[in-house]
Amino acid sequence: MEQGPAFDLHLRFTVLGPVRAWRGDQALSIGSPQQRALLAVLLLYGGRTATAPELLDALWGEDPPHAALAGMRTYASRLRKALGPDADCLISESGGYAMRVPDDALDLTLAERRTAAAERARSSGDVSSARDLINEALALWDGEPLAGLAGRFVEMQRTRLTEWRLSLLETRLDLDLELGHHAKAISELTSLTAMHPLRERLRGLLMLALYRSGRQGEALAVYGDVRRLLADELGLDPSAELSELQQRILHGEASLTGPDGSPDPSSPSPVVARPPQPLEAVRPAQLPPTIADYTGSKLLVEELAQQLSTTEGNVMAVSAIAGIGGIGKTTLAVRVAHTARGQFPDGQLYFDLRGTGPQPAEPHYVLGEFLQALGVPSSRIPDSLESRAALYRSTLDGRRVLVLLDNARDAHQVRPLLPGTQESATLITSRTRMVELSAACLVDLDIMSPEHARQLFARIVGEERVSGEHDAVLAVVAACGFLPLAIRIAAARLAARRTWTVSTLASKLANERRRLDELHAGDLAVKATFELGYSQLVPTQARAFRLLSLADGPDFSLAAAAAVLELSVQDAEDLLESLVDTSLMDSAAPGRYRYHDLVRLYARACAERDETQAGDRHAALSRLLDFYLATAADVYAMERPGDTTVGHLEVADGAGLTFTEYSAALDWLHAEAECLLACVEQAAAAGLLGKAADLLVAATDLAESGVGSGRFKSAATAVRDAAVRADDKRVEARVRTVLSRVHTIAGQFAGAEEEARQAMLLCQAVNDPWVTGNAPHERAIIASIEGHYADAEEYLRQAIGSFRADANQPSVAAVLCNLSRLHLLTGRTESAVQLAQEAIEIYDQLGLTLRGANARYALGLALTQAGPLSESLGLFHEALDVFRNSRQLFWEGMTLFRIAEVHLTAGEPGSAAEAAEQSLAVMQDIGGEWRRGNTLTALGRALDGIGQRDRARACWREALSLYEKLGSVEAADVRTLLDERPQTQYV
Repeated sequence: MEQGPAFDLHLRFTVLGPVRAWRGDQALSIGSPQQRALLAVLLLYGGRTATAPELLDALWGEDPPHAALAGMRTYASRLRKALGPDADCLISESGGYAMRVPDDALDLTLAERRTAAAERARSSGDVSSARDLINEALALWDGEPLAGLAGRFVEMQRTRLTEWRLSLLETRLDLDLELGHHAKAISELTSLTAMHPLRERLRGLLMLALYRSGRQGEALAVYGDVRRLLADELGLDPSAELSELQQRILHGEASLTGPDGSPDPSSPSPVVARPPQPLEAVRPAQLPPTIADYTGSKLLVEELAQQLSTTEGNVMAVSAIAGIGGIGKTTLAVRVAHTARGQFPDGQLYFDLRGTGPQPAEPHYVLGEFLQALGVPSSRIPDSLESRAALYRSTLDGRRVLVLLDNARDAHQVRPLLPGTQESATLITSRTRMVELSAACLVDLDIMSPEHARQLFARIVGEERVSGEHDAVLAVVAACGFLPLAIRIAAARLAARRTWTVSTLASKLANERRRLDELHAGDLAVKATFELGYSQLVPTQARAFRLLSLADGPDFSLAAAAAVLELSVQDAEDLLESLVDTSLMDSAAPGRYRYHDLVRLYARACAERDETQAGDRHAALSRLLDFYLATAADVYAMERPGDTTVGHLEVADGAGLTFTEYSAALDWLHAEAECLLACVEQAAAAGLLGKAADLLVAATDLAESGVGSGRFKSAATAVRDAAVRADDKRVEARVRTVLSRVHTIAGQFAGAEEEARQAMLLCQAVNDPWVTGNAPHERAIIASIEGHYADAEEYLRQAIGSFRADANQPSVAAVLCNLSRLHLLTGRTESAVQLAQEAIEIYDQLGLTLRGANARYALGLALTQAGPLSESLGLFHEALDVFRNSRQLFWEGMTLFRIAEVHLTAGEPGSAAEAAEQSLAVMQDIGGEWRRGNTLTALGRALDGIGQRDRARACWREALSLYEKLGSVEAADVRTLLDERPQTQYV
């Protein structure tokens, strides 16, 4: 754009909404609608001169008033005055006018520049940046373009800009699908298809997003809806591209799991206009190099290679090699794989599943790596494990590929990774026998024979070094337990020291051999390897190396390490960094440390051997538990001022971290979740039951978030079972109460009821105010959900009495919220509103933000029936913001579901569908099947309300299946919904 005169760069204009002008943050008064229309026309001319006839036509059309020309000049004069010191940007020439402003002064120009940059980024393969740029362009819109203005030119431009925005939305959603954001895109696409029901590109994107999210029935239903609508409205059939997409979804084509390449944004329908190109044939060759000095049984290698290359009938070849650690499973498997690779011309896949470590590889992740290795672009890899496994099997169909799965934990881990066709074969190594794998050839690998062990040692060291020292060689390999890994390590050490003899090495290993004999052979060789590095540590390093290995978590923070070692954070950091330098420890991230799994095993053996003071190891674990308890209690109290729970917890002997901001506290809690819960389980096994139970209570937000409820449940179950064995009724009552809440959030109501019932029985044997209030409270929630309203009211009466006696005001407010819900369910709407308002008052007085959101949620529920709905909706949105900021995914999803219900009640099915879809996306593995059924039912009602009847039926059918499996009474209502509407037949 041509640069105008000297210009205040803070002057800016908008046309992608109301036509406005600003200087800095000060809005300028630009006059009447006709005066603003003149400014808009000149801005849209992009610096070009608009002649007087053109301007008259733009402002008044074919029949301008008699004084139109004079009026236009008056408007121009007033605009100059409004622009003040920047009036020179409005130029008069050739009887017309032009507005010449810098590119960054007009929102339209900025949007165009960002769109062009997005196209360049997408062409270069940077899909993520392209999406961000399109979002930046869309953010410049502020409602209807040229809002409030009239005239033929303005109407044409408004239509153009509106269409362009919709096209940009489609492009951005297309990019969302390329990036794998399928579930999140569904909500927006559902809303857009309701607003633009005849736009086939949006329908195609929605079909694709649903299909990639595992909702094939709904994807097909979208096609049925649009086909019927096009026939009714226009007398047309869907486009050939959309029909082809429907057929491909119907047949479950693997290529639909992700777009191939970047569709052209200028195309009217880049997702459906041209089908994805077939995958390029890729031949992965991932096998590790074979060991040249392999000395094991050649016959066994040949037999296993032959077994992999031969199938019986339709049975896929699977061989599973089992044995203790260090026995040579991987060496044998790699040798077999290389021997057999000629029979698998389409490639070989390999992955170390890390089954012996604390964090085994997730099949979901491994499948993603395998699919990419097989030529599937990352953008086409689906989200769920089931979908990835299906695509993996489809991709391997017809190919002869060998899959080597190393260090598997169990059959459950490897099942999704099996090709499933007789053409391909799988070779597995594991410390456990894979008896659960049907038709698998199981091979139990034993230690090496003395002769094979001697041969391996001699090949590494050299025959000249071992000649004449036959007895010494046998002594060395015996000290290594005849394990290949230990033999290789010992031989390599000797080979690197030319002045040593074999006898020298044998004498150095003598004491360790006795230690190895006292332990299990599988771990001895590995531990003996690390003894060399350990022996060189100074005492403070060695102590840290031993004690920190005792924690079961996948890693540990610097602060946790300092607590265990009883050091300042700075001294602990210096010590840990020195261990990193010796390669005996890794730094996983700044401030976080970890052991290699084999090093951890060795370090623990050192702790058992070298921590000679009675109780030192127990004390180290106790210090770690105290650190977590003290810090978690601080996090709990920070969010719940006035809650007496922390006063009922055991007092930690050591100090924990303190936080000045709740966001930082929340960051810590979620970052430490796995380590904290692992510590709970260890503490239970070590008999530290009281503090283990109290740590679960203090970390309850982890369970309520819904994300880690499964892991939380396993830790709580371990403490409960230990408490039962120890006959510790106080701990048992507390943990059963915690478990009841975990079960409720997960939608496992029978388990929740049983745990709460047992906790209430234990109340009679323990004088614990925390249990006396919380156990009946949990039981009341379950009874209310299951429709036992009288029981629920009695339990709530008991709970609130206990909480009041304990002066626990936040918990009193929590009971009031659930009483409000109960009154609502039993037709006492007015009192339901009052109870929720009382809870809000208590929370607000105490400054409780998150709990206040729970109370606003309760009041929103009451007002959904009592009205006004606008107030109900406002309360839900207030709560939603808090839940999102607090990472409470469970409550975020539930609030979105309630928002959908409000919109349905208000007769706004489009908005309801959008909120329900968002709820489904948030609660993908949270809340249980009953709640998913509720959301699907509401989504079906909303879709039916916007005319997407086939998709509505697909939602109801899924909801009905969930309800029938659970035996829920809601199944009858859904059957009625399905019976009331005729089904649409697909072709």
